[in-house]
Amino acid sequence: MSKQPGPFRLSVTDLHASVDDPALTSMTLLNELAGRFPDAVSFSAGRPFEGFYDVDDLSRHLATFRGYLEGEKGLGAEQVRRTFFQYGRTKGFIHELIARQLEVDEGLKVDPESIVVTTGCQEAMVLLLRALVRDARDVILAATPNYVGFIGAARVAGAPVRAVREHEGGIDLEDLERQIRAARREGLRPRACYVVPDFANPSGASMSLADRIALLELARRERILVVEDNPYSLFRADGSSLPMLKALDEWRQVIHLGSFAKSAFAGARVGYVIADQPVTAAGAEREEPVLLADLLARLKSMVTLNTSTVAQAVIGGYLLENGCSLKRATAREAGVYRRNLATLLERLGRVFAPVPGSGQDVTWNAPEGGMFVVLTLPFRADDAMLEYSASRFGVLWTPMDHFYGGTSGFHQARLSFSVLTPEQIALGVERLGGLVQDQRARHLPSLTHPRTGRLLEPQGA
Repeated sequence: MSKQPGPFRLSVTDLHASVDDPALTSMTLLNELAGRFPDAVSFSAGRPFEGFYDVDDLSRHLATFRGYLEGEKGLGAEQVRRTFFQYGRTKGFIHELIARQLEVDEGLKVDPESIVVTTGCQEAMVLLLRALVRDARDVILAATPNYVGFIGAARVAGAPVRAVREHEGGIDLEDLERQIRAARREGLRPRACYVVPDFANPSGASMSLADRIALLELARRERILVVEDNPYSLFRADGSSLPMLKALDEWRQVIHLGSFAKSAFAGARVGYVIADQPVTAAGAEREEPVLLADLLARLKSMVTLNTSTVAQAVIGGYLLENGCSLKRATAREAGVYRRNLATLLERLGRVFAPVPGSGQDVTWNAPEGGMFVVLTLPFRADDAMLEYSASRFGVLWTPMDHFYGGTSGFHQARLSFSVLTPEQIALGVERLGGLVQDQRARHLPSLTHPRTGRLLEPQGA
């Protein structure tokens, strides 16, 4: 009698490489550690401040949007009911309000039909990358370190990403030009460059106005698109602002990715893409081109069909109640981030004051806004050290190597300050100080600073 086969089992080698990609595990790891160590101070979560959330606001936002449908749009009761409860328009139905917000806050006039409302900005990334990368010769350029969500979207979509250096002023334009030309010499087709011009995640770097203009000039000269992702531009510490790349775009070369995760609330999962580039049919240059947005909507119809109608209605009501101004809507949150950034930088300076001659200083950058600061440590700051930090010292942070795809950043940690109170920030930095003392004591001969009593290393250690 033949032996019956056991339960069906798959091998990971039978599946797409992205399901087992180490670069896509960072969020899972951080969530798991936060669950295991709930009392730890967490500098790891890049979430928006939640102290102003009120569940009762949701029903009010819905009612506001209903009033907009009935009054401004002139819909009857049955049409309103269908709008809320049925499948929605694939490109979304708050596109006109998004266009109004962009004009109010940015002075940017866009055709509402060039906007596709997506299920979070993450879906916009996947749809766009899927559309731009036709075969293995097509590559996307992006500054490194890079947002893990974009790294993951590129790997899920099968889009090769070519790294470009980043400095304090954002993406290195000289290196971008070198990488474009090197890719072409290798027979590749550089299609687009992904950038976060204001307070990039994770580095906090921002581009000057001159560099924004120079980037667009470079992109036009090299015939590539610019993919702009700019969720932190509202949170400049001094209250000033620089124009978004799309507002400087005279030639329709910028595709803008937008999100309400950091401005309204992340749970709505509402984002959008502005894709106003004309696309001609193959061999039909004389025919009227269609918008890239319409082609992205075709892809979306086979992925999520449409973005949640209820979530769109809530965001629509939120916009209407704030005069379609996200600057007005997020003024309180911007004040929190400004206070928290100042607190974090002050506490870092107090706990990790440089000591001449030690050779082992802890250093950090000082961004002018956003939600993140990068700490450079005199020891390896990887996943194993993160777990040790959580279990022994009660403090969480994000290893920067996740933002390099596991190739660099092994002595750096991203600190997110958006959801913490000043007291939690102070406690968390003190705990980080304990971790640094612990590592110095374990691995290096110790000296004692005469003023603070903290452990130091001798010169050259």
